Amino acid sequence: MSDFVVVGIDVAKAHLDVEVIGAQLESGRFDNDMDGLAKLTEGLHRLGPKVVLMEASGGYEVELVCTLQAAGLTVVVINPKRARDFARAMGHLAKTDRVDAQALAALAAVLIHREDFQRFVKPVVEAEQQDLASLVSRRRQLVTMLGAEQKRLSMARSLVRASIKALIEAIRRQLEHVDIEMQAHVAKHHAELDALLRSAKGIGPIASASLIADLPELGRLNRRQISALVGLAPFARDSGTFRGRRRVSGGRFELRRTLYMATLVATRHNSLIKAYYQRLLAAGKAKKLAIIACARKLLTILNAMVRDAKRFSA
Repeated sequence: MSDFVVVGIDVAKAHLDVEVIGAQLESGRFDNDMDGLAKLTEGLHRLGPKVVLMEASGGYEVELVCTLQAAGLTVVVINPKRARDFARAMGHLAKTDRVDAQALAALAAVLIHREDFQRFVKPVVEAEQQDLASLVSRRRQLVTMLGAEQKRLSMARSLVRASIKALIEAIRRQLEHVDIEMQAHVAKHHAELDALLRSAKGIGPIASASLIADLPELGRLNRRQISALVGLAPFARDSGTFRGRRRVSGGRFELRRTLYMATLVATRHNSLIKAYYQRLLAAGKAKKLAIIACARKLLTILNAMVRDAKRFSA
């Protein structure tokens, strides 16, 4: 067995396809259930891989990540688009579970040699944080459902309006219930961090809960890394003499949207962000561009606050 062992895992609802570079595993496929996870974890623990890499798979990877982390293994969860782009670049044009696992293992072998490798590592997430993430996710689902029904109501004929109104009222009740449960959970398990984040004007209870649930890396990365992770870092679009407009892309879309809304409030009520926003507008920046820049600055401030355990001060 080589001293250099990395693992790629393609995660599906029913099974896990595993590819190992630098060693040999007894099987290449395991059931995605308790028994399968136990067998896979035991096998990987014997191999002692430097990193285990997988794609985010709509939640099917959560139990696997927790199980592997509990066994002391280093886990990286990558954006599926990035993984697919890498696979194509490596010549893997076909797409099967086995091919995907091979491409993920090859990507793990590349990432492990990067100086900034640690920024890719999935932080250990406690059960309380996972529960909060599920509440935050459910709230987003309800908000989406409410918006869809309200749009239908605006175009509905009279015969079905009563049905739509009844569903809207039911969704609103559920949304209120989730909000109460979410705030109670934050108060019980994350009160100190919540108070720290909400000391910055613009960060309300929903934004705070979203940051705690969806950004466990907050305070652990530098400002460039945390901005890139959320999708607020501007990327160059230059080629030869062409100089394209810098754009933000990728990252955690839902969290970026939450920060965008929080920034809109901050540009009115947070003296530091408000002054920065006004300077950008005075310099001729477009409003949307200025708000994105302010969101990046707000995130940088929040990251430093959590890192240093210090409340906001203008």
